[in-house]
Amino acid sequence: MNILIRHALLGDEEKDILILENTISRIASNIEEPADKIIEARGKAVFPSFFNAHTHAGMTLFRGFGDDLPLMEWLETRIWPYEALIKEEDVYWGTKLACLEMIKSGTTFFNDMYWFFPAVARAVEDMKIRSAVSAVFIDQFDDNQAHEQIRHNKELFGQMEQYSSRISFSLGPHAPYTVSLKSLKWARDFAADNDILIHIHLSETEDEVQRFVKVYGKRPFEYLHEIGFLSPRLIAVHTVWLNELEMDLIAENGVHVVHNPISNMKLAVGSNFKYRELKERGVNICLGTDGAGSNNNLDMIESMKFAALLQKFSYNDPTILPALEIFNMATCNGAKAFRLNAGKIEEGKLADLILVDLNNPSMVPGHNHLSDLVYAAHGDCVDTVICDGNILMEDRKVEGEEEILKNARKAAFDFISRKK
Repeated sequence: MNILIRHALLGDEEKDILILENTISRIASNIEEPADKIIEARGKAVFPSFFNAHTHAGMTLFRGFGDDLPLMEWLETRIWPYEALIKEEDVYWGTKLACLEMIKSGTTFFNDMYWFFPAVARAVEDMKIRSAVSAVFIDQFDDNQAHEQIRHNKELFGQMEQYSSRISFSLGPHAPYTVSLKSLKWARDFAADNDILIHIHLSETEDEVQRFVKVYGKRPFEYLHEIGFLSPRLIAVHTVWLNELEMDLIAENGVHVVHNPISNMKLAVGSNFKYRELKERGVNICLGTDGAGSNNNLDMIESMKFAALLQKFSYNDPTILPALEIFNMATCNGAKAFRLNAGKIEEGKLADLILVDLNNPSMVPGHNHLSDLVYAAHGDCVDTVICDGNILMEDRKVEGEEEILKNARKAAFDFISRKK
């Protein structure tokens, strides 16, 4: 479908945007070319849609279930025991709920790590957004589990031809405290051989780092560098507890890092993400919400504000991480990490974009629309969402949302009731 967006505010100028199939074909004033769909966007600003660089989408089913607990207690008493009871259909509806929430707040790509890969992929296909999907790889240092996880991931990778180009496969070793060194080395080699990404939690808490040092004699990034695990294929999530050498190694190896400010604050990981030091080294820094079990929403606009304010407070510097930088973390930095020609409103880029309602109270009076989006707005300012040239939301309406809400609610209470 070809789409013509008319009179959208792009920066300080009104522009028409012509979308041919899935690409921004032309940006100009008063485009007269015919289109299958015309969107009148006067009173709306156009922005690239958001990249949620780390989440566990199916965990929308855990929203509000197990709040106000330390990280390991939260995992060991409220998450892992109940996740063992989840079925594939539960994850399908939980992921569809996540996709609905992300679309409603302007996100068209998410980097996911969760159980039941086919259910996640099916939900992404149905909702017509983008995702880098990884199955949770946990072997608990058991050779039999490791063998089964490797077999499972090879099988999933071999099935990717059945999915659209909006879905990519990545490896998802959970963390060094749940995955053996042998399996991490396998992931390193498989990713290199097939040029795919690795999505992993690293250095989230001080205790995690200390336990790693006791076992391996070095800090996580130091040791992972020695075994050749660090590369531009690595998406390292959290990366809070870093020393100077580790930050140098991250930069030297082109590792992409993902900041998850709300999850980090809620679970009290004990230190601030080292934005200034990583930025000075030229590291590509992305933004994520984490799962709804530890955020508790998937609103990237809210996460932008939290990230910016946390850095200003922690460094005692109101100039650090200004609006444009945090916006880039949520858009073009994510596009770079996940190898997509998107993240900007430019001719030739993928048609992944949002229209923001400038009559939303949080966008008024409108001295600086980008600043308003970061510091004042929430996801409800997003009026229209387009991904891959498809209109996913218009006038804040998403097709089938009532059914998604009903079935996700049912799935959440069904699996919790299975525990006796």
